[in-house]
Amino acid sequence: MADVITPMMQQYQRLRGSVPADVLLLFRLGDFYELFFEDAKEAAGLLNVALTKRNGVPMCGVPYHAAQNYIAKLIKAGKRVAICDQTSEPRPGRIVTRDITQIISAGTVSELGLLEAKRANYLGAIYEYESASPARTIFGFAYADLTTGEFRLMQLSTNGALADELARVGPSEILVSEEQREVFAWIEHALVHDSYAFLPEQAAFTLCEHFKTKSLDGFGCAEMPAAIGAAGAIIHYLKHQLRRKIDHLSSLRCESANDHVVLDAATQTNLDLVESRGARDTSLLAVLDRTMTPMGGRKLRSWILQPLRDLNELNCRQQVIADLLHESDLLGSLRSALKSIRDVERAAGRLSQASGNARDLVTLKNSLQQTPGLKAELGKLIERIEFGKGSGIPPCDALNSVEAAVPAATELPTRLPPRKRSEFAASLAEHLQNEIAEMPELAAKLQRAVVDDAPLALKEGGIFRDSFDAQLDELRNASRDGTPELKEMEAKILGADERARNLEYSLFQKLREEALMELGPLQKTAGAIATLDAICSLAEAARLFHYCRPRLNESLRLTIRDGRHPVLDQNLVEEKFVPNDTELDGDKLRLAIITGPNMAGKSTYIRQVALIVLMAQIGSFVPATSAEIGLVDRIFTRVGASDDLSRGQSTFMVEMNETANIVNNATERSLIILDEIGRGTSTFDGLSIAWSVAEFLHDRIKARTLFATHYHELTKLAVERKGVVNFNVAVREWNEQIIFLRKIVPGGADKSYGIQVARLAG
Repeated sequence: MADVITPMMQQYQRLRGSVPADVLLLFRLGDFYELFFEDAKEAAGLLNVALTKRNGVPMCGVPYHAAQNYIAKLIKAGKRVAICDQTSEPRPGRIVTRDITQIISAGTVSELGLLEAKRANYLGAIYEYESASPARTIFGFAYADLTTGEFRLMQLSTNGALADELARVGPSEILVSEEQREVFAWIEHALVHDSYAFLPEQAAFTLCEHFKTKSLDGFGCAEMPAAIGAAGAIIHYLKHQLRRKIDHLSSLRCESANDHVVLDAATQTNLDLVESRGARDTSLLAVLDRTMTPMGGRKLRSWILQPLRDLNELNCRQQVIADLLHESDLLGSLRSALKSIRDVERAAGRLSQASGNARDLVTLKNSLQQTPGLKAELGKLIERIEFGKGSGIPPCDALNSVEAAVPAATELPTRLPPRKRSEFAASLAEHLQNEIAEMPELAAKLQRAVVDDAPLALKEGGIFRDSFDAQLDELRNASRDGTPELKEMEAKILGADERARNLEYSLFQKLREEALMELGPLQKTAGAIATLDAICSLAEAARLFHYCRPRLNESLRLTIRDGRHPVLDQNLVEEKFVPNDTELDGDKLRLAIITGPNMAGKSTYIRQVALIVLMAQIGSFVPATSAEIGLVDRIFTRVGASDDLSRGQSTFMVEMNETANIVNNATERSLIILDEIGRGTSTFDGLSIAWSVAEFLHDRIKARTLFATHYHELTKLAVERKGVVNFNVAVREWNEQIIFLRKIVPGGADKSYGIQVARLAG
């Protein structure tokens, strides 16, 4: 390092000391962001850029105009990045003032280029709390998406339940208390934060201060100390360590795991719900996602990972899908209107964090201009149903049951005449109309200020109409005035340009403030549009793939006629998918033992049943000719065989852990999918384990269970127990070869066909 520290380097060291040691500081110098000392050494390797020295100081840099690409690489490498920008214009003989403008981490990214459009980006926090009365350990979990303003919390009774929720939400970053880092050592890349921020009393104060309330009673979480600890830590971390403006985190939603179907990490992976393990995207989400907006895509993803258990809400989603299918031209019109709407949620989120730019105003302007057309299409839905052109499905209390899916509407009177109508579809449409009722006025303000060809204007340097402010015109004209003296002219031009830029930025800030005055309605509008888009997506999938509306109830029945695997039905190329029936009732047909050779289709069939049940419990239609489904509380899957080398667990240990999770947590209302148990040990031991598990599930748990196995001995259970039934996958022999018929038929398999299957494999 140089003996004499320059003023600029003194400034750097002061700013570097103001951020945590593990944060990389990008220091703006002209057209580059520079990194120095240890930051430079680490970043040069991660970014594959040259590491140099100046006056003995290690340094590397990246171009300012391409900084987002480099920041993305650092974030993906698990680093946090502080951005230090110039806050004054360069002046001869004066050092440029600089300040930390933002600290970016995986859970707090807001720039579009660093985000997946149809996937939420959550910052999570977890906290273990010892309750005195009654004496027990409880876990708090909170998560927030800074790009949309979503903020939720919940309290859980076991470590396993916490792990299930973490798998569902998938936070990009997880905060843990410094004192509890060992408790949560099983969480990879956890971010340690100050312990006092998690203390329930301190966290409650932090939350009340943020929401400007005297208590948390209004959020329904006042008696949830563990959850409060986690939520308060998030607010403290964002405000005090990352220095974020988070006014758009304006509400806190309390969740309960009992409101939704629980899907553990194994089930999400085994069923390929939102991601597939192959090169092609063959997930359930890939089949159902026909959304037209990023907001709708995120909403649909969350529905798939959090199926409902409320029968009224499910029936209401189903009914509006049925109405849209009956009015297919209207479905097309709605989807066409949605196609022109951009990501209003994230644009509003960035503007509220002071990180938004002119492009976000353009997004709001262009998207909000589409809302009158969207309202008109919703009006058509109401009118058609009013005049008896609807589906004829009995109405339900939509206004109450859609509340969870569509945010509460602003209290604006409907302009539609009161007529006899299908209560559900009309209520949903009016809800959405009310949500977007105030938006045209904001759109008009933006229209008056922002030019029509905004993308081109952005490239040329500005988006504001010349007539928006006469003062701006005057300053621009000043830069064109000629003077005899060259220095005077240069000073005048430079001064006018700077004043013009400052004025233009002040106009941008004024427009941003006006837009943010409507932040509440903007967020509600975005939520309503997302819900409408997700429902239209499910309706479009049902139309394209000929799905049926399942009958849902509180029974233990599971009856599916001509069921199809939703993914394979659309992706098979060499053969046509063969549909199959399913019949379980929780009593005489409680446990189905399914035998048959490898490659016959056992695994596909049992996964298919689980996917159909899950689709029904997000309110979707299902791939079958008919279905009756008694609601489930959890879906368990024990599928496949793999080692977990990172935890030192063999295939057999992984299998036993997953099986133990099922027998310890399943209830009578659960659906259990078992694809082989006991294959990772000796035949005798494996058969004994499989037999014992089957008996336990039948006798004690009494859950609806599909058990695919190669242990043909298990078919004898059907003789000993009334609730066990045998099925096998039909196979035909021809010229010493086997033909897989893919049909599930009653009875056990009489042969394993192992030699023939081996011959097929070469």
